[in-house]
Amino acid sequence: MLAVTYSAALFGIDAFIIDIECDGNRDIPDFKIVGLPDLTVKESEKRVTTALRSLGAEIPDMSITVNLAPADRKKEGSALDLGIFAAVCRCASLIPDAALAEKCFIGELSFTGEVRPVKGVLSMAIAAAENGKRDIFVPYSNLREASAAAGDGARVYGVRSVSELVAHLRGKAEISPVTKRPEDIITGDSTLASGDFSEIKGQSRAKRAVEIAAAGGHNILLIGPPGSGKSMIAKRIPTILPRLTFDEAVTTTKIHSAAGILNCDDGIIKNRPFRAPHHSLSIAALVGGGRTPIPGEISLAHGGVLFLDEFPEFTKNAMEALRAPLEDGEVTITRAAGRATFPSKFMLACAMNPCRCGYYGSKRGKCSCTRSDVNQYLSRLSGPMLDRIDIQIEMPELDFSELSDTAPGESSAAIRERVEAAREASRLRFKAAGYKDWKTKSNSAMSAEDIRRDCRLDDGCFKLIETAFSQMNLSARAYDRILKVARTVADVSHAASGGRPDEPAPIEKKHVMEAIQMRSLEKYWGR
Repeated sequence: MLAVTYSAALFGIDAFIIDIECDGNRDIPDFKIVGLPDLTVKESEKRVTTALRSLGAEIPDMSITVNLAPADRKKEGSALDLGIFAAVCRCASLIPDAALAEKCFIGELSFTGEVRPVKGVLSMAIAAAENGKRDIFVPYSNLREASAAAGDGARVYGVRSVSELVAHLRGKAEISPVTKRPEDIITGDSTLASGDFSEIKGQSRAKRAVEIAAAGGHNILLIGPPGSGKSMIAKRIPTILPRLTFDEAVTTTKIHSAAGILNCDDGIIKNRPFRAPHHSLSIAALVGGGRTPIPGEISLAHGGVLFLDEFPEFTKNAMEALRAPLEDGEVTITRAAGRATFPSKFMLACAMNPCRCGYYGSKRGKCSCTRSDVNQYLSRLSGPMLDRIDIQIEMPELDFSELSDTAPGESSAAIRERVEAAREASRLRFKAAGYKDWKTKSNSAMSAEDIRRDCRLDDGCFKLIETAFSQMNLSARAYDRILKVARTVADVSHAASGGRPDEPAPIEKKHVMEAIQMRSLEKYWGR
């Protein structure tokens, strides 16, 4: 007897459908799996046969051969267990043939017949729905995650055990499906339990710079002595970023699920990620890799913030590995098994001391570094890397009056309102320009054509930036990034004054001046 079921396998963050063809004949008992299975897939034989015994059923004396198509693609992981089990059940006449039509089975089996969760379920469920599979069976623990793929004729079922699945396929006890996306998946707050901007003492200039960075999606570098609040401010950036759109949430969830770090109880991710890796991490941990590529920190930060504290302490190779993803918004990992492309559109936030001891420029005269020591410390940051950081802001030491001030500062909610208004203004411009991704595009991603169209300068602004270009020895990339920041400053100022997003907000001289002043590293470099 020949039985055909369907499952899915993961490569990178994308999935592909697998046809499971099971041939069972009365012969010497045997069980083979072909079609480039890895060791985990080969071991599925033991899990499937033992799970069958948990039903009180035994496989008849049959020679069973399972083919996984396409046969020229490597199959990895335990998510094929449930599909192989369903095919074997059909060959053993435990379920009717019609019960397998247009169905996809995803999940790992235990010896007791429990269906265990697997990683990458959302990607696999989406692939199944896109390939016309109307009924998608997933582990019950993964149901909230997979339910984002429900709708448009696709039904998602959460399965706790093989006995529950067999009863459903026999028509004896139906499992209730999810037929549309639950409302709480699409809606929700994207704030984090990481504090509020109202808790930050002083540092008004740094808070203003972070607001501009959040509004335009700009990369930012915070420079200051220990205890000035660099990390405290950086950890609160997600609380002022715009809320995730549904498409952003799905992509972010796919990445975290493929990496195996998604909390099954949370389902789809609603909060913008905040990743803060230690400076000792490897290149593979940063950009992704492995025999079968998995996402690295830059992809896990997609849609959110990648915070690199003690920035100069990261290895040179790690810093340079960031350059291409910062420009392209994605990273491609090539291995013998194929190529995997991971999204990596994130806001880079870095923090550093001005020198090795941390107190260069301190009003209290604590610094013990020579000018040569300072230059050597700063030389760890390459010019091309710094060119990709739009905003470089200095954070001085706090004085006693600022520390003892008990009045709360402006809340994250109030700042976020201006950020979202500024983002809406940029979205409307990108929509008018015909961009398909206008809902998620930000000022930091403006092309040269966008700059010419949306960053027009009057004579006063032009002369100001011309002077800055010559005196600060700016590169062409730094020049473009100053214009992008000036565009965002104009949008935020327009929003703060009560202007509507659909109203024009021209770039003024004060906006250009503020954008230029947000490049504090020029001071330390002695240019």
